[in-house]
Amino acid sequence: METQYRKIYSPALGRDMELKLYGHAGRPVLYVPCQDGRFYDFENFKMTEVWAPWLESGQVTVCGVDTLDRETWSDSAGDPAQRIRRHEQWMDHLFYEVAPMLLAERPTDKGIIAFGCSLGATHAANLFFRRPDLFGGLLALSGIYTAAYGFGDYSDELVYRNSPVDYLAGMPADHPYVAQYNRGRGIVVVGQGPWEQPETTFRLRDICAEKGIGVWVDVWGWDVAHDWDWWYKQAAYHIPHLLA
Repeated sequence: METQYRKIYSPALGRDMELKLYGHAGRPVLYVPCQDGRFYDFENFKMTEVWAPWLESGQVTVCGVDTLDRETWSDSAGDPAQRIRRHEQWMDHLFYEVAPMLLAERPTDKGIIAFGCSLGATHAANLFFRRPDLFGGLLALSGIYTAAYGFGDYSDELVYRNSPVDYLAGMPADHPYVAQYNRGRGIVVVGQGPWEQPETTFRLRDICAEKGIGVWVDVWGWDVAHDWDWWYKQAAYHIPHLLA
């Protein structure tokens, strides 16, 4: 499997950011690691083995990026106004620096697929729902889709903008993004077993149904835990549907 390590300067963040590409061709996939994760987690946690058939056949190229969670969602003692502004700078890094690079190198009219597990799924869903012009696919496993997870009772415009169940609930059913979502393919998966928190996934499912957004919310059983062994199974099951 072809791999490329890169370090790029991010004007949005004012610092160098690391990333790693897996694969030699195909549709770009942006992998957002779990909470506080690093760009190499796609490989270190063996998700490469799950995606290997599609990577080696040239159907996809996966880009693993660094999170900024330690400065934002995870920094519970920090000032929430500063933390959410820093998070938005990270989103700008992905929207305006990473995504254009991927689309320039792996052109597609279907858009980038956003993929993540746990808090990575939260961020991946936010990418898909905020910028359907860039992200035409979503595979979100075991996410929590409210910014309250990272920012508690604090709220401002940026917190709202990063809380999918809130801004989607406030979106008119005739908003042009709805048609863009429906031209893509979004899959949101959650289990109901140990450590899973499915409540916001259920809320997301209900909001999408109300707005006519054709995202597939797939609820797995009471034995399905918030853990890698299940994420491997869920990813392997859903990747063919995602790429169909």
